[in-house]
Formats: sequence, C-alpha cells, structure tokens
Amino acid sequence: MTPATDFAAWSRAVQVDMETALAALLPPATVAPERLHAAMRYAVLGGGKRVRPMLVFAAGEAVEAPPTRLTAAACAVELIHVYSLTHDDLPCMDDDDLRRGKPTCHREYDEATALLVGDALQSLAFEALSQPGLHPNAGTQLEMVHLLACAAGSRGMAGGQAVDLASTGRSLDLAELEFMHIHKTGALILAAVLLGALCGEHLDTSLRERLEHYAKAIGLAFQVMDDVLDAEGHTATLGKTAGKDAAQGKATYLTLMSPREARAYAGELIDTALAAVAPLGERGRRLAEIARFVVERSF
Repeated sequence: MTPATDFAAWSRAVQVDMETALAALLPPATVAPERLHAAMRYAVLGGGKRVRPMLVFAAGEAVEAPPTRLTAAACAVELIHVYSLTHDDLPCMDDDDLRRGKPTCHREYDEATALLVGDALQSLAFEALSQPGLHPNAGTQLEMVHLLACAAGSRGMAGGQAVDLASTGRSLDLAELEFMHIHKTGALILAAVLLGALCGEHLDTSLRERLEHYAKAIGLAFQVMDDVLDAEGHTATLGKTAGKDAAQGKATYLTLMSPREARAYAGELIDTALAAVAPLGERGRRLAEIARFVVERSF
C-alpha cells in the first residue's frame, strides 16, 4: 500500500492501488469470451468508493499484515460486492439504470451478460482468496474462504437481499429493518474487517471481538447514511438513481425516523464503533477514520 499520512490521501491511494490490482486480476477483454470479459471489466473498474477494500487494509494495518495478502483479500471482497451490485440492478431485482455514474451493466450490455458477469465475479473472488500459498497457515486461509462464503450466502448478503425484496411495499419495525441490513450490507462489511485482520500472523480473541463490534456498528451506520443520501442526495453526486427507495416502496430508516433523527442514530453507531477500536491507539487509526467517513460522506 502506498504510504500516505492523511485519510484523504490514504483512501485515494487505496483506490488507485485497487484499480491496478483488479485490472490485473480480471481477464483481459481480448481473451475469449471477449464480451463477458469486457463486461466484467466494465462493471468492476473505473468507479466506486472501495470502502470494503479500505476496511481490509485498515484492519490489516492493526495487525501489521503483509500488503500482498491484503491486496488479494481486498480484491476478493470488492469482487463479491460488485457481483451483488450487478445482480441487484437487474430488472428482476431493483431494476436500476445507473451505477457508479454510468449505465448499469445490463443496460450497457444485456441482462443475460450481466447475470453471467455476477456469476463470474463471484467465482473470481474465491479464486483470488484461495490461491495456493496466500497465507502461510493453510487453516487460516481456509477460514478466510469460509468467512467470505458465509458472508455472501443465504445467511448473509444474498439472504438480506431476499428479505429486502420480500419487504417491498410493507412496513418494517426497527428490529426487522436492522435484521435485513445486518445481512444485506453488514455481513460483507464484517467480512472485510475480519479478512484484513486474518491476513496477519495471529488474531487473538480479544481483538477479534473488538473488530466484530466495530464492523457491526459501522455496517448499520453505513446503511442509515445510504438511506439518508438516497432521500436527500442528487443522482449526479451519488452516481446512482436518487430517490429510488421511496419510489419503489422500500423499507428504509427514513420510514421510521426523520433525516435528522437518522443522522443522529448513525452518529451513535459510529461512537460505538470508535469506542471498540479506541484501545488500539495508532494501530486503529484508519479504522477510526473510515468510521467517521461513513457519517460525513456525501455520496
């Protein structure tokens, strides 16, 4: 990872390094099947906040993990994330036309290609994470693969999306809403943090518990702010269609509270996250900075 002092410079460095790593990992568009590979590159490259890779690197810094391991883990998490976005945008899901400031994959190509892009990106994620010798402890590497698989599956991200689809058009209470988001958004955020920490030589129980507490809090805060920005933001700034949740009758935090109350709730969650990593001191600096970014971002 490129050395940088302030958070803005560090996050830009992560974005640049991730773009390079992902571009190298993705099959070239000149290799058959060319259209699928071109669409994969279209979906992954040239956009995105790369928050999940940032979390991998930030947690990795806390345990002084080698950059090569962190890069592979960060690529794996981001590929799972982009696969989920590609599928979520399909007409059978959220039916969106814009993602990361450009036409969604199925609009630029077609629905069948977008479906295959998601499938292929998921496989590529596990290819990156299961590469021989990534971690000197084979048991730890197997745990990393298992962790990401669980986070992406029916008891994680995919399950959360299923709950989201089933909940469209009806009211949810706070517990039901948070159950959905703990799975849909929070599971992959938790995986990103733990994968970064597992890239080190040893993750003790106490630190793991702190990181889990941190990740669960910022996972919910991230979704709270997503709901606020969807309602208050502009399409050009967000890079995706603003106001889509309300138009589709989706259950959000703003169906339960005002924007002001939602921001305050996000702030409380971030305070919880910051308290969890405070004992890490300088080793937890990037984790703390990401937590603050979650509530201060405008996109």
